Amino acid sequence: MLAAAAATLPGCVAVGGVAGPPAPAPVYRVGDRWVYSARDGFRAPVTWDETHEVIAVDANGIAVRITQKGPTVDNSRTELWLLPGIVAVGALFDNETRRFQPTPLTRYQFPLTGGDRWNQRIDNFNETTQQAGSISRFVQVGGWDKVQVGAGEFDAIRMRVIMRLDDDTFWRFATECNYEIWWSPAAGAAVRESRTAQYIDRSDTREPVAHRSQNALLELASFRRAELAMK
Repeated sequence: MLAAAAATLPGCVAVGGVAGPPAPAPVYRVGDRWVYSARDGFRAPVTWDETHEVIAVDANGIAVRITQKGPTVDNSRTELWLLPGIVAVGALFDNETRRFQPTPLTRYQFPLTGGDRWNQRIDNFNETTQQAGSISRFVQVGGWDKVQVGAGEFDAIRMRVIMRLDDDTFWRFATECNYEIWWSPAAGAAVRESRTAQYIDRSDTREPVAHRSQNALLELASFRRAELAMK
C-alpha cells in the first residue's frame, strides 16, 4: 500500500520546489481569519467556502472554528492546537473531529525546512464515527514555489503528505491519501491544498476495484491577520 511504502522508504517521495530558508512558526491571535474556496469531486464537484478563524488563545492552546458553507454543505466544528502545527483535536480527511491521544498530531513541524520529514502512527478517537483507531501519516517537506490564488501571489513551501486512515473493514482496505500542501509565512497558513484519496475492495479476483473517494482542492480566497488589523 502507498502509505506503508512511504513509511518504509521515505526517501522515495518526491516533492518539488526550489531551495530556500526555513519557514518559521506563526504567531496566532484571536481574530486571525482565512477563507478558502473549496471543491471536491469529479464531473460535478461539490463546492463550498471554508472559513478558519482563531476564536481563543489561552493556556489550553489555540482554538480555531472551521465553518463550511455551500449549496449542499453546512458544517461547523472547532479544532484545538496545542502549539502552531500541533493538533490535539482536529480533522485529517474530511470534516470529521478526531481527538489525538495520547500523542497529538504534528500537522506542521516548525520551522518547515526543505528536506525535513516526519512520520507518525497516531492513535485517535473519531467523534463522528464514535470509533478509536490508529492512522499512519508521513510528511516530506520540499522547496519553495510562487503560488497564485484568489488572495494573491505567495511564496510558499511545499509539502507532500501520505496517509493511511483507520477505516478498513471486512469488505475494503483502508483509505490511502496523497496530499500536497503549500504553506506561506505571509499568510500564516496554507494557501493551497490538493487532496486525492482512494480505497480498494477486498476481493479474491486478480484485479480488485479501486474507488476514488477524494479529489479536492482548497485555495486561499482572502485572509486577515489580527496584528495587522490592530496597526
